[in-house]
Amino acid sequence: MEKISIGIIGGSGLYQMPELVNVREVLVDTPFGSPSDAFIIGELDGVEVAFLPRHGRGHKLLPTELPFRANIYAMKLLGIEYILSVSAVGSLQEKYAPTDMLIPDQFFDRTRARAKESTFFGEGIVGHVTFAHPVCDELGDILEASCDEVGVTVHRGGTYICMEGPAFSTKAESNVYRQWGMDVIGMTNLQEAKLAREAEIAYATLALVTDYDCWYEGHDSVTVEMVIEYLNKNVRNAQLILKDAVRRVASKEGPNQYRDAIKNAIFTAPNLWPEETFKKLEAIIGKYR
Repeated sequence: MEKISIGIIGGSGLYQMPELVNVREVLVDTPFGSPSDAFIIGELDGVEVAFLPRHGRGHKLLPTELPFRANIYAMKLLGIEYILSVSAVGSLQEKYAPTDMLIPDQFFDRTRARAKESTFFGEGIVGHVTFAHPVCDELGDILEASCDEVGVTVHRGGTYICMEGPAFSTKAESNVYRQWGMDVIGMTNLQEAKLAREAEIAYATLALVTDYDCWYEGHDSVTVEMVIEYLNKNVRNAQLILKDAVRRVASKEGPNQYRDAIKNAIFTAPNLWPEETFKKLEAIIGKYR
């Protein structure tokens, strides 16, 4: 299988950018089933990248239905070293306005039904990965520089609270999250970040603010048309940011800093690894046997 070092996860609008050339589709099979969709492989300024529509083309999968393990494992099979994840979010703080960008450095988990999709480990092989700092600072620096280059308002740092969905928050929940000091709210990125760390892939999120969450006094006057307008504006900005960021990632010096992230995380001795489980995880743990 071909090796591509940069992967992008996001909505279908991201890979429909006019700057993407030599586009083709690649189906990747994994021990965890099929990913959300075929990968869209193309070139941005001569750099090959792999796009994955997170919810499938046509937005057919609920956040809780996403095959997170298959998505990240497929990235590993493709040789991905860096994942840039693009996600629409609601703002929990007035300073993050619609069409702003946020590059969070922390996540907070409020999901309930995703335990199976939150780790590759289990079935006889126990691993406890270090996750105090869930985002790659180096990729965060690159995304921030690319936002500045494009000229969008960008905020660096902050906490992305990941809720179960698919319904949005109640006003009481939204106000509690604000009291906790959360910054933006979404439904997808926490599991991606955890699995990317276990797969030894550097990961960072570009959060696109589409609206204020329901805590905001003027929220009830927000229309679907307004949200779609903000989302479309964000998508084009995200395309330009990614084009610049891909160039910066491709030209950066030094290896992926998480290439050995699970070296000391596997608690089960290799001689005790069930062969079936080892084969399932070989792309990730094979070098440690």
